[in-house]
Amino acid sequence: MGAMVSRGKVLLAAPRGYCAGVDRAVVTVEKALELYGPPVYVRKEIVHNRYVVDTLAARGAVFVSETDEVPEGAVVVFSAHGVAPVVHEQAAARHLRTIDATCPLVTKVHNEARRFADEGYRILLIGHEGHEEVEGTMGEAPEVMTLVEGPDAVADLDLAEDEKVVWLSQTTLSVDETMQTVEALQERLPGLVSPPSDDICYATQNRQVAVKAVAPRSDVLIVVGSANSSNSVRLLEVGLQVGAPVGYRVDTAAELQPEWFDGAATIGLTSGASVPEILVRDVIARLAELGFDEVEEVDVVEERLVFALPPELRREMKAAGTA
Repeated sequence: MGAMVSRGKVLLAAPRGYCAGVDRAVVTVEKALELYGPPVYVRKEIVHNRYVVDTLAARGAVFVSETDEVPEGAVVVFSAHGVAPVVHEQAAARHLRTIDATCPLVTKVHNEARRFADEGYRILLIGHEGHEEVEGTMGEAPEVMTLVEGPDAVADLDLAEDEKVVWLSQTTLSVDETMQTVEALQERLPGLVSPPSDDICYATQNRQVAVKAVAPRSDVLIVVGSANSSNSVRLLEVGLQVGAPVGYRVDTAAELQPEWFDGAATIGLTSGASVPEILVRDVIARLAELGFDEVEEVDVVEERLVFALPPELRREMKAAGTA
């Protein structure tokens, strides 16, 4: 189909897409497949993106829900979201060769949880029940950790006034909503301790800042990302909160509906931290077909962070002469 009459432009948020932790996790699976050959088992989705998971599965990655689905002695990669200590124990009991692709920023929260638990604190973890990252972090100190799902949950907390209490958070939340929860907690617990540094990851924050720059100028906001991607879902919420009149989250360009853009002149576009740029490029191409053929990149901050691959994988690659 040829391009229609030009109807308007696309405001492309930057930064968007892959963060350092996601890039590291995906490359970890790719390198493990090269090093060991398929199958390489992966516990849970390596990152929350349908296209990435399907692409790796086609290359020989086998995604499982739990370690007991992995054959004894096989190679298993732990996802970027992190796992509880009990999962490491289960893997050791099955003699699995583990490669831990947990994002270093999630590992930081795990370390904080252990330290505060050792120091006798009650830990309030701000996050979403059932999310893999939350399950992993809670597993570090389940006996002293309570999940707080948002500001509305604060009133129901059963806490003594004189308890030593600290808050931590899932790394992929809305910055604004998390701070609302923290403020509600501080009102309830004046002695509440904060972590030494913000737990919400740099990439989540940067993508939210970028979408805030784009959304108020947009007639329609498109967020590329999967339904189970917390940071992608938060991006759409943030964009709508700051002024986008309407918005949609899509996995791929195929989900775009032409009627969404009736009467629109400016389309805002961003993508979650687990989304490869090829999916954004496909959306840009489809929007051009629909007449939105001018692209303006709105760049709010430059990201340079890169994480080294997991040390156990680097050692094996070096030994094999592929590092």
